[in-house]
Amino acid sequence: MQYSEIIKRLAPCGLSCAKCFAFKDGELGHHAAELKKRLGNFGIYAERFSAFLPEMKDYPAFERLLDYMAGPSCAGCRQDQCLWPDCGVAKCWQAKGVDFCFQCDEFPCGKTNFDPHLEKRWIAMNRRMAEVGVEQFFEETKDKARYV
Repeated sequence: MQYSEIIKRLAPCGLSCAKCFAFKDGELGHHAAELKKRLGNFGIYAERFSAFLPEMKDYPAFERLLDYMAGPSCAGCRQDQCLWPDCGVAKCWQAKGVDFCFQCDEFPCGKTNFDPHLEKRWIAMNRRMAEVGVEQFFEETKDKARYV
């Protein structure tokens, strides 16, 4: 895949917008909508099954979450729609004139506001992109889960 297409799918931090639960053209939203369609009016049955399958008592909460995930609307981080409320990368990458954090002379920095788990992933993703290039990084990660 060409670089110009990859940056439509990868956020400046290196996470895959295309695999995000909120991305309007993503697989997760598509699969959630398909699951919702296939479940149909299962709520009635879940209520009946809950008499002997205790897990089914949680179906209403699952159904609310599925409804949410089946209607993603985010156009992606590069479209100024980062869902992380205090993402420092969203505020920085354009000002720095870079496509990805590893291209910045301050990388790694303390401006991301990521939790420790995400910060560790952010550093690893960007170091890998710097090592092998954006195109190779994309090929290596395109079929892997985003949420690891």
